[in-house]
Amino acid sequence: QVQLVESGGGLVQPGGSLTLSCDASGFTFSIYAMSWYRQAPGKERELVASITSAGGSTSYVDSVKGRFTISRDNAKNTVYLQMNSLKPEDTAVYYCKGFIWGMNHWGKGTLVTVSS
Repeated sequence: QVQLVESGGGLVQPGGSLTLSCDASGFTFSIYAMSWYRQAPGKERELVASITSAGGSTSYVDSVKGRFTISRDNAKNTVYLQMNSLKPEDTAVYYCKGFIWGMNHWGKGTLVTVSS
């Protein structure tokens, strides 16, 4: 059974930093690309960042380029999202996603609130 569990969200001031983690289990983590999505109140869920199975290639939505970094540790079955220079518009529920065994699997999300 695929399980994705996000953690690390919270309240942070503008300009601050957070690191999100997604712990994966129930599948061979090291052979699958992984992604982070977010959904702000009243908005559609959007892709934030993706990383290939070995971590050699990453991609980002334009709004977070230069501020966010996606990475993974295949020995720990964990994917991370390092978020720096946070802005109020980064406020959202952040989700980890993997396309595994022919279907999308999502975590339950972790809330990030950027506010003074």
